[in-house]
Amino acid sequence: MNSLCRECARARKEASKQSMKTMLVVGAMALFGLAGCNTQPTNPTPEQIRANTAKATGEVVRDTKAVAKGIADGVRQQTDKVRPIDINRASADDLKTLPGVDDARAQKIIDERPYADTSDLVKKRVISKVEYDRISDKVVAQ
Repeated sequence: MNSLCRECARARKEASKQSMKTMLVVGAMALFGLAGCNTQPTNPTPEQIRANTAKATGEVVRDTKAVAKGIADGVRQQTDKVRPIDINRASADDLKTLPGVDDARAQKIIDERPYADTSDLVKKRVISKVEYDRISDKVVAQ
């Protein structure tokens, strides 16, 4: 379980680094884009410069927040994929995400519930020891 926690922490740290890099890139692109798309007269007034800068800054902040939220959602989805499947509560579709578990095997797991421990899958002859070894780190019995 500690390795799972370390893996999640490492993924979050990496996503945080990526989000900062992404925010900087998006901000720089927005500023360069605004500099190249000058539709103002050749000598804008200080008030026009202030207004344009405020508008550009607002757009960069909005876009940066959207990028950060997208990254957070992606990290959350990756973290959800790492969570083990509870063999006492999982649906057949959830069980079929496990390696080597098809419709029939998923139904057999459901039919033999409840399980006090994941090794009960082998003790009750629901799956073989070899099959259990493939999924043992992906399942829990709660």
